[in-house]
Amino acid sequence: PTPGTLAAGDICRGVCRHLGDLGFAILTEFRLSSNRRVDVIGVNKAGIFVVVEVKSSVADFRADGKWPDYKPFADKLYFAVANGFPVDLLPPSCGIMIADAYNAVIFRESSDHKMNATRRRTQTLRFAQTAAERLQRTRDPRL
Repeated sequence: PTPGTLAAGDICRGVCRHLGDLGFAILTEFRLSSNRRVDVIGVNKAGIFVVVEVKSSVADFRADGKWPDYKPFADKLYFAVANGFPVDLLPPSCGIMIADAYNAVIFRESSDHKMNATRRRTQTLRFAQTAAERLQRTRDPRL
């Protein structure tokens, strides 16, 4: 691949490993109550939600304008890209993770976007229910 490009699934795996190391429970392809779907979401023991939007190329970033809709659903919002991606293109209000298939590092910390309490409670329940349903489907694919 050219510099700054890597398969989205590889970037996602590295991000998930990194968030796991930071103490977050992680889900991928999580549907928000707004019906938008985020690439990666994590919640830690303090109830802090991190949303990560994976971008596999500059074209992928330029074609997707949905990311501002994720801010109300995250305490921290990041873009995750491969090494070599021109990070100056990414919005300054968002954090940046540089990832490969094995790990990620925080290149720029996200600004804080404090979620309101009602949304946090609703999202925590959705997160738990989604995780439980996915686990049960691994035990019984018929569900």
